[in-house]
Amino acid sequence: MENSDNINNKNFINILKGLGIAFIVTFIFLLILSIVLTYSNVSENIINPTIIIITALSILIGSSISNIKIKKNGLINGAIIGGIYIILLYLFSSIFRMDFSLTIQSMIMVITGIVFGILGGIIGVNISSK
Repeated sequence: MENSDNINNKNFINILKGLGIAFIVTFIFLLILSIVLTYSNVSENIINPTIIIITALSILIGSSISNIKIKKNGLINGAIIGGIYIILLYLFSSIFRMDFSLTIQSMIMVITGIVFGILGGIIGVNISSK
C-alpha cells in the first residue's frame, strides 16, 4: 500500500510540475506576442488563433516534460494536465473579465488542451531520460 501511495504522490507532483511549466511557457509566449503586437504593424486579428496555438504548445511542453519521469499513463496524466490547465485558465479569465460563458472558442480551447495534453503525455513517456 505504501508503494501505491508513493507512486500517486509522484504522479501528483509531476502533474503540478507540468501545470507550472505550461503556465510559465504561456507567460513567456504571451509576453513575446504582446511585444510583437506593440512594436510592429502585425494585425490584431491574429490574437485569437495565436492564443490557441500558444495554449496548445504550452500544454504540450508542460505535459511532455512532466511525463518524462513517469514512464506510464502518459495519456491519462497528459489529459489531466491539459484539462486542469484549461479549467484554471478559463476560471481566472472569467473572474478577471466578470464574464462566465461557454462559447465555441472556449469549447475549442478545452478540446485543444486535452488533445495536446495527451500528445505531450505520449511524447514524454516515450522520451528516454538518462
